[in-house]
Amino acid sequence: MSTQKKHRYFISVLPLGLRCFISAVALVLGVFSGVSEASQSTSGQVTAYDTDGESLGSVRFANSCASPAQPLLVRGLALMHHMTFEEALNAFKAAQAVDPECAMAFWGAAMTHLHPLWPDSLSPESQAEGNGWIAQARSAANSSERELAYVDVIAAYYETEGGERARLAAYRDGWRGVVEAWPDDVEARLFYARSILANTSKRDKTYALQREAGSIAEKILAEIPDHPGAHHYIIHAYDVPPLAAAALDVARSYDKVAPENTHALHMTSHIFTQLGYWEESADFNARALKASAERLSTGEISLHHLHALDFLVYAELQRVNDAHAIEMLDYLGSLQPPYQDHIATANAFAAVPARLALERRNWILAANLDPHLPEQLSWSKYPYLMAMVEYARALGAIHTGDLTAAEGSIQALSSLREAAAKVSGAYDWATQVAIREGSARAWLSFVKGDTASALSMMAKAAERQVAAGRAPGSPGPVLPALELYGDMLLRAGDYARALSIYETSLEQSPGRFWSLFGAGRAAELSGNKVLARQYFTQLLKNCPKPTVSIAELDYAREFIATK
Repeated sequence: MSTQKKHRYFISVLPLGLRCFISAVALVLGVFSGVSEASQSTSGQVTAYDTDGESLGSVRFANSCASPAQPLLVRGLALMHHMTFEEALNAFKAAQAVDPECAMAFWGAAMTHLHPLWPDSLSPESQAEGNGWIAQARSAANSSERELAYVDVIAAYYETEGGERARLAAYRDGWRGVVEAWPDDVEARLFYARSILANTSKRDKTYALQREAGSIAEKILAEIPDHPGAHHYIIHAYDVPPLAAAALDVARSYDKVAPENTHALHMTSHIFTQLGYWEESADFNARALKASAERLSTGEISLHHLHALDFLVYAELQRVNDAHAIEMLDYLGSLQPPYQDHIATANAFAAVPARLALERRNWILAANLDPHLPEQLSWSKYPYLMAMVEYARALGAIHTGDLTAAEGSIQALSSLREAAAKVSGAYDWATQVAIREGSARAWLSFVKGDTASALSMMAKAAERQVAAGRAPGSPGPVLPALELYGDMLLRAGDYARALSIYETSLEQSPGRFWSLFGAGRAAELSGNKVLARQYFTQLLKNCPKPTVSIAELDYAREFIATK
């Protein structure tokens, strides 16, 4: 039992009146709320702790606020680097309570409403609340020139007009100015790195900005080996297959920085997913799921809980641990509202059933999915996520021969694409829906016998997928256009081209079950038995303990045994 948990037990057995008195003192002193006297190293970094006394890593955050606020401020800062924003906000509000003149407590609160690497934007309520905190930060007595520069950066985001992209650009420029004025400020350098990542383009395949941000974070990690932001932003910077290997050591060490922080545990799996390391991805997401099992103070199920569940199911399906994937689907269905109203929440409810149906080619199940479950979510806010389910319904109907239903789902995808184009924010969701719509149209043409037109449409959808990259907040498409293009070429008898497309798919999504099997079959049918053996061997290596019998695994085993 941690020291803080022992403290809470000690208080629980005291008389009510004495408990109330001690709780009041604790609010001021931060003694029994998980705030300990943080040990400051000679280089100035301080270890932050959560409310259970678990480490959150070390930060370096010199500021002008009163001593009782310091542990709360470093906790809030560390949690913000971990992107557990609700808990960070609670910490900054507690700092405001013990030091009402602490500019950084109000700055931090305003910062928690900004999620620059997530595909969301400020709500009107968050905008108003943030503006109020910014005003209080500017008028607070306990501040400095550098701290007010921090406030000016977040104010630039809140006050810039012209949409989310303009806001994020102003935010980046603000942090650049702070770093130029105070080049030794570790936290400013990390926030600048994060702001660079917020302004990258999915279409820039040189990844120049990602490399720049990653380099900044790497230098700070060398200086402060357990800094939460350095770990987190290196992972985000290299969260694409061509760069992912550079973050593998960081991914494997992040959990030691914050062993009970749900998002820290989950973030490691971004790198494992990009490398096709399914066992590690599943293990870390299972830990993240457990760490986020408690509901939020609002009574809602946390977005982090559901986000980890989506990545977990994706990994389990790639290694054919269907027993666990189905168990997680059943668990998802058992969760009762309220749910945190967020894209990650809606994404899990839409993606998990669709993944299970499509990854196992259960076309009947896919055709009968419901795009409006659970009813308690505001699905009208997430047309691009409803499109995942409608996409599965379209493919299911096509493969079961219900072409009328397929045409209805494709029309629904068209409407959802138009709705997605109207969603505010920096990300182009309409393109993701267009890729799904184009893929469905291509397969409808294919089963109708118009092979040339189908292949042309499928090629275009695959090309758009490569350009757009993986959608934010997702381990990968529910069924990639590149993979579907390879499948179509294979069925059309163009084995050499199919092999090339499957290999491109594996570059985009390493280790995917169907791309490995498809590449093996295409190589075999092209006459390249050596290459076929390599792909089938990798497929079997990825699935050492399948929990269901799958014909494709049997085929791969037989091929290796006999050829």
